[in-house]
Amino acid sequence: MESKLFAIFVFYPLLLFCLSFHESAHAWVAHKRGDDTAKLLGRISLNPIVHMDMIGTLFLPIMALLTGAALIGWGKPVPVDPRNFSNPRKDSLWVAAAGPISNMILAVIFAMVLRSGLFWFPISVLKILHTGVILNLVLAFFNLIPAFPLDGGTVLRGLLPAHLVPAYDRFAQYSIILLLVLFVTGLLRYVLIPVSFAAGLLLP
Repeated sequence: MESKLFAIFVFYPLLLFCLSFHESAHAWVAHKRGDDTAKLLGRISLNPIVHMDMIGTLFLPIMALLTGAALIGWGKPVPVDPRNFSNPRKDSLWVAAAGPISNMILAVIFAMVLRSGLFWFPISVLKILHTGVILNLVLAFFNLIPAFPLDGGTVLRGLLPAHLVPAYDRFAQYSIILLLVLFVTGLLRYVLIPVSFAAGLLLP
């Protein structure tokens, strides 16, 4: 019962905040690089309502809370029109990278607050801060997996030499299969090893 209450009243609101920060970062960087599509839709905002995805932020999390399954989710993708960028491939890279980078920044902030209050914050507050560190690291490194529709797919595309991009685009349409294989086989835990490493550096 205690774990379910924690998931409902702490983890889920924390997830909504971190997803909102992530998606807002995409929108803000897109605006800075010349595309106002997301800005005009009000996506540069920490209001979780504007970033809600019916499946990723409502259906799946609610089902997870009801069944006790792992609580996962994602925000509504930020619309981007690369035609508004001066360098579509490179600017798209920065827009995609902004999401994971924003979660890394949040992880560092949560860790700094946790360390500063380690000996005088209530245990409940320390638990929330600890959860914030881990959650943001998971969001950051999971999204950096180089497969579409994750941010890592766009980041890798922007880093590749121009002559390799057409071949990568042909492969990218099948990258969802890579994600399914990682989930079904359990290999995802190896991909997320950087989470444990980063947590070891940040947490006391």
